[in-house]
Amino acid sequence: MIKCKEFLKELTDYLDGTISVSVREELEEHLHWCHECHVVMNTTKKTIEIYRDNQIFELPEPLRNKLHDAIISKCKHSKSGKTRSSS
Repeated sequence: MIKCKEFLKELTDYLDGTISVSVREELEEHLHWCHECHVVMNTTKKTIEIYRDNQIFELPEPLRNKLHDAIISKCKHSKSGKTRSSS
């Protein structure tokens, strides 16, 4: 039975479909009982699909505004911190 570290080493080849049948079966067996590796595999697969499709996804306006406000706040805080330390 393979361990998580071995699974992660083979993940790229697994997702590309360039892995032997026996190794694929071992990886899939591992996925049946290891929730963490299953999440990593699904997240990686979805990320690849998004980039491969090259689609732009619009953020919902409330989320976009919240993100914008957080960035502005962080920038202001960062600038005020530098001003104090340089005095």
